[in-house]
Amino acid sequence: MERELIIDVTTSEIAIALLEDRRLVELTKENVSSNYSVGDIYLGKVKRILPALNAAFIDVGNEKDAFLHYFDLGFHFNLLNSYVKKAQQNQRPVVTAPKSGDQILPKGGKITDVLTQGQAILVQIVKESISTKGPRLTAEISIAGRNLVLLPFSDKVSISQKIEQREERKRMERLVRSIIPQGFGVIVRTVAEGKKTATLAPELNALIKRWESCADKIRSSRPPQLLVSEINRTSAILRDMLNVTYNNIYVNDTSLYEEIKEYVGSIAPEQAKIVKLYTGKDPIFERFNISKQIRGSFGKYVSLRNGAYMIMEQTEALHVIDVNSGRTRGVKTQEEQAIEVNMVAATEVARQLRLRDIGGIIVVDFIDMDKQENRNKLFTHMRTLMENDRARHNVLPLSKFGLMQMTRQRVRPATQINNNEQCPACRGTGKIIPSILFDEMLQNQLVYLTQEKKIKHLTLKLHPYMAVYLNSGIISRRRRWAWQNGCRLRIKATNSYALLEHQWFDKNGDKIII
Repeated sequence: MERELIIDVTTSEIAIALLEDRRLVELTKENVSSNYSVGDIYLGKVKRILPALNAAFIDVGNEKDAFLHYFDLGFHFNLLNSYVKKAQQNQRPVVTAPKSGDQILPKGGKITDVLTQGQAILVQIVKESISTKGPRLTAEISIAGRNLVLLPFSDKVSISQKIEQREERKRMERLVRSIIPQGFGVIVRTVAEGKKTATLAPELNALIKRWESCADKIRSSRPPQLLVSEINRTSAILRDMLNVTYNNIYVNDTSLYEEIKEYVGSIAPEQAKIVKLYTGKDPIFERFNISKQIRGSFGKYVSLRNGAYMIMEQTEALHVIDVNSGRTRGVKTQEEQAIEVNMVAATEVARQLRLRDIGGIIVVDFIDMDKQENRNKLFTHMRTLMENDRARHNVLPLSKFGLMQMTRQRVRPATQINNNEQCPACRGTGKIIPSILFDEMLQNQLVYLTQEKKIKHLTLKLHPYMAVYLNSGIISRRRRWAWQNGCRLRIKATNSYALLEHQWFDKNGDKIII
């Protein structure tokens, strides 16, 4: 499978598209002005305690207070809380691992026994603001790297379940325990499989330095205050996704190109050559046919092959996908047709979940099938497709009503792209100028361009009907206008234009905005 990462940098955002065999499967947009992202660590202040929910609202500087549940405090919150208090008193606290005598938060405890209003608390964002809800927080701090995740106030070394060989798991645990300082735990990520001390030790030291910088800021900060910012989403995606071989990574910004190339070279020197700077004239998303795929993939209706289609509806916490056979024709039986359409739809559903980053509860209404073996076949197919999804998910078998229920991890709002275009004739007003005045308007624009703008070579693109109208006659309107204004005027018919749509271009083919 050919995998390519295309990165489009503009003044307002960075868009990252993942292509598999030239087909768009993931699209991420990072707003340059965004101040909150998953992984950021804050010194927050308890704003309000809700005993009924066993939770609290925390002020982290967002316009919406963040939400922290008792279960997200962690068993060893007392160690973290003591550390923060000492740091605010200008002491130099030491990160310690939990001991048998330490007070552990009980599972059935109450948040009112732990937090007080106005208290300073160290928290980390685990879910961005979605709809009317503020960010979701945790007090179990973790700092992620490419191979390791650092856990302060812990003594555990956890190995990714995807590292299956027993010998390799034991080797990784021995290696990490030999280099990790006291008071810290570590999660070993899948990509670390086979790595040596020379690779893991420098990364561990870098993660510890990030934590130490956080501790230093606590002493001089007043809540709410950002202490440690997660690396930008571009680098985070590369960090998390570069566990497979990419064929190419294209980026259209020189500074980001250098940053990505250096980053890739540091973690996988043999892959540094795949990072390429795009310098073409066409927009990078147009060059790789991404813009067209976006326009065709983000609507309410998603077309499938053979006339089938899906309808996608969204509420705040629930997404519903309805599969329809449409005008599918053939000599097959109804059961054969249903399983064929459902298998194609399942492939598109798995793609849409990744592409739109849909999370929460998803219900898919597949076409009804009578045979249990076909139901099982569809369920197995969907689970296989979802294995390529990096987000945590759970897929249930089809219910007796033919519904497949899924849950998918949601840490940020689903990607929504409005692919409706403004009517070129009325400009969204619902009204157009009288057609009898159209040529008069064009003539006035021509006078403005030739007399005021001093442009003497012009091309006018418009609907074929209007092109014939302006070119007809022995002395056509085009010839008369060109002679009157002392310019060269070319009329070009364009089939894609609406009846009264038009556009002016100069001799270099550049569009003229009037």
